[in-house]
Amino acid sequence: MTTHITTPDAIKVKHRALWASGDYPAVHTQVIANLGSTLVDAVGIREHERVLDVAAGSGNAAIPAAEAGAEVVASDLTPELFTAGRQLAAERQVELTWQEADVEALPFEDNSFDVVISCVGVMFAPHHQASADEIVRVCRSGGRIGLINWTPQGFIGQMFATMKPYAPPPPPGAQPPPLWGDEDHVRGLFGDRIAEVTAVRQTLKVDRFETPEEFREFFKETYGPTIAVYKANAENPDATAALDTGLADLARTALNDDGVMEWEYLLVTAVVR
Repeated sequence: MTTHITTPDAIKVKHRALWASGDYPAVHTQVIANLGSTLVDAVGIREHERVLDVAAGSGNAAIPAAEAGAEVVASDLTPELFTAGRQLAAERQVELTWQEADVEALPFEDNSFDVVISCVGVMFAPHHQASADEIVRVCRSGGRIGLINWTPQGFIGQMFATMKPYAPPPPPGAQPPPLWGDEDHVRGLFGDRIAEVTAVRQTLKVDRFETPEEFREFFKETYGPTIAVYKANAENPDATAALDTGLADLARTALNDDGVMEWEYLLVTAVVR
């Protein structure tokens, strides 16, 4: 099932196009696949619970939630990602609903879900408070929230810092995605509407890349934000070369002798009051 957003503004159109570019499902399946199961286990998703995954992409967390026996809605602003998600779900023999939706204005009734989750997804919506408000609104009292977001000081946060000097200015009011990986920021967004909060920093071990250059080229080809920054500098070879060097140097500092990188994220679980 797909619900179409009828009046997307310019920011939403741009964000949808950004995540539709490249091959984000390859990032999901080849690099960060384990994050989804980690989140599902942490939030304790059970059989027959009604679960909403916001900014679900191709189902990194939604599919493991369905495997746990939950009734799952995978929602995302970019329905182009659902094709790969449906294929992955079919391969793993689970069923779930795929619904186009903006996390800043979810098309669901209040108190509709037992659990609301997001795995490195909601962090990329530009207006953080609006997203947090919607997550709380659609989760019932006593229901649970589970989030995984890249930290500002971790590898992906540093990748965004490396790209920032070359990126177009963000739209007015937009906040940096890695702020969702800061515990104080997340607590401030939800305030006293949540309880039993746990927030722990953990690392994802990534062994997909043998060289820094392989990491850089993979993200240039697959990852929407990286693709957008390179596109913005397509007519500036000096900037492109500097960005190439910066990303490779960053990866070089993170890649150990065994070909493993450790990418830090913040895992948050909470109960809605």
